[in-house]
Amino acid sequence: MRKLATCLLLLCAAPAFAQLQLTITSGVTDPIPIAVVPFERAVPADGGIDVAAIVQRDLESSGRFKAMKRTDMLSRPTTASAVDVLAWKQQRNDYVVVGRLTAQPGGAVTVEAELVNVLTGQPLPLGKKWTAGPGKLRNAAHKVADAVFEAIIGVRGAFATQIAYVSVDGQPPKQRYQLIVADADGEAPQVILERERPIMSPAWSPDGSMLAYVSFESKLSAVYVQNVRTGQRSRVSARAGINGAPTWSPDGKKLALTLGGSGGNLDIYLLDLATQQPRRLTDDPGIDTEASFTPDGSAIYFTSDRSGNPQIYRLGLAGNEKPKRVTFTGAYNARPRVSPDGKQLAVLTLDDGAYRIGVQDLASGTLSVLTKGRQDESPSFAPNGAMVILAGRQGGKGVLQTISIDGQTSLRLNADAGEVREPVWGPYLP
Repeated sequence: MRKLATCLLLLCAAPAFAQLQLTITSGVTDPIPIAVVPFERAVPADGGIDVAAIVQRDLESSGRFKAMKRTDMLSRPTTASAVDVLAWKQQRNDYVVVGRLTAQPGGAVTVEAELVNVLTGQPLPLGKKWTAGPGKLRNAAHKVADAVFEAIIGVRGAFATQIAYVSVDGQPPKQRYQLIVADADGEAPQVILERERPIMSPAWSPDGSMLAYVSFESKLSAVYVQNVRTGQRSRVSARAGINGAPTWSPDGKKLALTLGGSGGNLDIYLLDLATQQPRRLTDDPGIDTEASFTPDGSAIYFTSDRSGNPQIYRLGLAGNEKPKRVTFTGAYNARPRVSPDGKQLAVLTLDDGAYRIGVQDLASGTLSVLTKGRQDESPSFAPNGAMVILAGRQGGKGVLQTISIDGQTSLRLNADAGEVREPVWGPYLP
């Protein structure tokens, strides 16, 4: 219960704003060989951005692809019809990605990309062209990578999504806390909020436009919601006692919160953002916290120590249902996060004396431990359900890590200064 209480009462020392550095830590044993040929540029509209390099980095970061070096390419076609299938096959490639950029009025750039299966000699459809406004070309490159990933792997990519995390720099009592939003690969970070007191528990709204979080800027915990683009924010809960662990309902109209009240006992409430009226969901002498909605909003999963130690429970929201315990493996399971398809839970579990991230199949109850760290925490599913992002430690510092739910591929995001923690993966954007 020690870690649970600590997370509720105070953000542990960690994170600082800095550039994240991506390192692939593991991949599949037989990655798919692919060549991502440099795209035909649109100078000066492309701003010098190497779209093909971003696509290649995304694909390699998944751990499922091994890209050909540009220096080994005998030709550089920009259309599928110009790809010499036999030549690329002889260089041991399974696929070739080619493309071109075209400048549009107003500074926009259109990206066209094609994927060729050199084993069959056939092009694979990627579905569309991508038009990026000024400053948005990186995102278009990520979308190309998403399309290539889906065409080959059969799973929608999540490279064009964003993550949010907390960064802490400095030593007490002079620390700097920042809430940061970045691309899923850690690039293009933006500071959304900076304070001298702890920021914790960020949570994305379903449409990706807002973040809810806890801030101690007034010395006491309060929950805020903030528009990511405009910075406009409002305080939605500053009730007596603890205000913590916000999570959005799937319709974006409510927040599930952990409130302590004047008595200090922690329970979960459902806060209507329009009326500001809270509805109590749990009522138990134990600690109830860390709610996570099912995709249809009909139930929540949450952490409770009502059985003597932290375990995960499910509570239907339709009527007078009673919470049902769903985790029975091990003496500690906390911080549940429901997968986008509602079939799995990512949890913080005590495994062999260490706090690690596991994924539990809700149908069978089987819990699989994914990580090997000693102090892993804060799991969050990617919107495609294929990856989990989490916070861990390396060399005594907080780092971020992503890992596939089959445990085969992982990468690490280190800050070059300070520490990072409490990551949450954003949704797909329209």
